[in-house]
Amino acid sequence: MKKQKIIILGGGFAGLNVAQKLHNKFFDVILIDKLNYHQFQPLFYQVATARLEPANISFPFRKIFQRSKNVQVRLAEAIEILPESNQIKTTEGYFNYDHLVIATGCKTNFFGNEQISRYAYSMKTTQEAITIRNEILLSFEKFICATEEEKEALLNIIIVGAGPTGVELAGSFAEMKKYILPKDYPTIDFSGLTITILEGSKNTLNSMSHESQKASKKYLEGMGVKLKTEVFVTDYDGKQVTLNNTETIKSKNVIWAAGVTGNIIKGLTEDSVIKNRFVVDRYNK
Repeated sequence: MKKQKIIILGGGFAGLNVAQKLHNKFFDVILIDKLNYHQFQPLFYQVATARLEPANISFPFRKIFQRSKNVQVRLAEAIEILPESNQIKTTEGYFNYDHLVIATGCKTNFFGNEQISRYAYSMKTTQEAITIRNEILLSFEKFICATEEEKEALLNIIIVGAGPTGVELAGSFAEMKKYILPKDYPTIDFSGLTITILEGSKNTLNSMSHESQKASKKYLEGMGVKLKTEVFVTDYDGKQVTLNNTETIKSKNVIWAAGVTGNIIKGLTEDSVIKNRFVVDRYNK
């Protein structure tokens, strides 16, 4: 009996787990991703704060599927789904399928504010986490020779969004301030380094339990993190953050962790996507 061909778009947790479950089973599987490695997203913040090397959270797909007789990996980016012909168009050509698994994940949601997206850092890939690490460390190098006017912006780290990503980042930066930076830069007084979380709701970890909200708030404040809740960022020009209450904060380092939006691929009908989310049935179809 001819094996059915399954194409999986995306090698994140969802796509990788599906491919592993189908390992050496009764299907031919093609895993398509624009990167040739899996990124362990929960530890991005550790890379961004120089606690882990990127190689520690990056796992090559070909290594993972070394012993799989039925799983192939293709380095390509999906462009369009052609459901009438059961094909997927990619940067490396067309692929036919019997079943298609869409596991393309999400990207940072700047809510249409192009000015903020131009200057703020996001953290949805290993490379973006590396960029944050490099830019934050570069700020400390610049601080040594900076003017008094420039120093405030260099020593203000602002994190927009108090979900899990924002809380983890803020806590890790606070630990860096306390335990690591004084040893690496003994001539700099880091008492002026300020880590601020800006959150639109009333609480940190607003989607979690009340106990989690209280515990995270207590921990962050104990580490010296400033919390500003029920405020929204309306603008950021690379030097100064503007809030909806007209308050401004100087900063050269703004990390945007205020939400995500789905990676939607061209080719599906309009009624199958609502607010950048796929509409599915009880079988996730």
